[in-house]
Amino acid sequence: MAGSIPTELGTKSIKALLRQYAVPGIIAMTASSLYNMVDSIFIGHIPGSGPLAISGLAVTFPLMNISAALGTLVGVGAATMISVLLGQKNYEVAGKVLSNEVTLNTIVGLLFTVVTMIFMDPILLFFGASENTLPFARDYMMIIAAGNVITHLYFGLNSVIRSSGNPNLAMGLTLFTVISNAILDPVFIYILGMGIRGAAVATVLCQTLALAYTLWYFLDQKRFLHLNKKHIFRLDWRIAKDSLAIGMGPFLMNLASCIVVLFINNQLLKYGGDLAIGAYGIVNRISFLFAMVVVGFNHGMQPIAGYNYGARLYSRVREVYIRTAMWATIVVTVGFIVSEFFPGPAVSLFTNDPQLKSLATKGLRMMNIVFPIVGFQMVTTNLFQCLGMVSKSIFLSLTRQLLFLVPCVYFLPAALGSEIGVWYSFPISDFLSSVLTAILAVGLLKKLGKLKDGDDPSILGSKI
Repeated sequence: MAGSIPTELGTKSIKALLRQYAVPGIIAMTASSLYNMVDSIFIGHIPGSGPLAISGLAVTFPLMNISAALGTLVGVGAATMISVLLGQKNYEVAGKVLSNEVTLNTIVGLLFTVVTMIFMDPILLFFGASENTLPFARDYMMIIAAGNVITHLYFGLNSVIRSSGNPNLAMGLTLFTVISNAILDPVFIYILGMGIRGAAVATVLCQTLALAYTLWYFLDQKRFLHLNKKHIFRLDWRIAKDSLAIGMGPFLMNLASCIVVLFINNQLLKYGGDLAIGAYGIVNRISFLFAMVVVGFNHGMQPIAGYNYGARLYSRVREVYIRTAMWATIVVTVGFIVSEFFPGPAVSLFTNDPQLKSLATKGLRMMNIVFPIVGFQMVTTNLFQCLGMVSKSIFLSLTRQLLFLVPCVYFLPAALGSEIGVWYSFPISDFLSSVLTAILAVGLLKKLGKLKDGDDPSILGSKI
């Protein structure tokens, strides 16, 4: 791979390319979701404190969403720019974008760490912690925050590896972190007696090892995409501005997730107590697994769509979108079947506590009742991002969570008088946002249909 250029993205059949790029992405994202699930599973079975520990872990989700939002703001924008630049065969600027990402991620990651560690307790209390769950949430998050720069750099550069034509390596690194985390979790949590802190230490340690290899990979000057010593730690504000603009969609989506989880946690604490928050933590992990498979398909689609759009091969852009949306729908339909017909066994992986298990089982059934329509919505939002249509990507990213979900989470529990209103907020917002997404998707496909391969894309009213 050191001296090759991924020109096959513009020539090889879309079906073969999607299989080639999506399969590693799916494995990587599934592994990534399992990465998070492993922590939850081991934490949920800590003797004597499992139910409250898993509730404390759930309280950290909004803060971790903010961290992820900042990471995607830099990483996704850079990866998208690089894939398009490679399609345009502009390798020098692609290298500058890569170096810029390292610098910008380091700055953003350090700022997040400093602010978070100074105001940790007030932040966690604001996000739904109680006097019972705050110690667990604090113990976990202090360590995660300390390693935040490592997390930002690793995930950002891993995305670039995938977008630059080496999805197998990106997948391998993710698998390494998952497997090593699964091995180290019980060692730190149980054998060394560190409890929930042990899960955080294992997470940061695994990511540190993966980042070390990733940096070694990109420092190899023989690769067509590498870190140039002249540009590293020199921030190019023009590149940073373009990168941040493209990454704004997923950033706002993750930031919206933070706001949503904030409302959810506080409403669940008000109407159901600490264990209701723990139940949401379990349900979220299960749903997240299927969502991450769809994200894996999106990651496979990203370099293909971005390269072909940059190369003005619009028929290939349409084809990869349709194929990805079809497979995404199949994945979330499987998630629906698990949620509605096999919720008990799924929840049992995380807890043996009867009350927590009952709450999570009911919540999983209610939350994912319209899950089959979510897949194409995720793919469509990602396509707008891949093509640099920032405003539409941002709009779709925010619609489900802020325009529909937050009002439902706020009003339904009060109307129904219980936490059931929180659970039913999800299918209602999924349905409404999917209708809106379908309208925009039809419009995009019509516009792409007017373009012949080789035409100037300005007819679409946007530029990358």
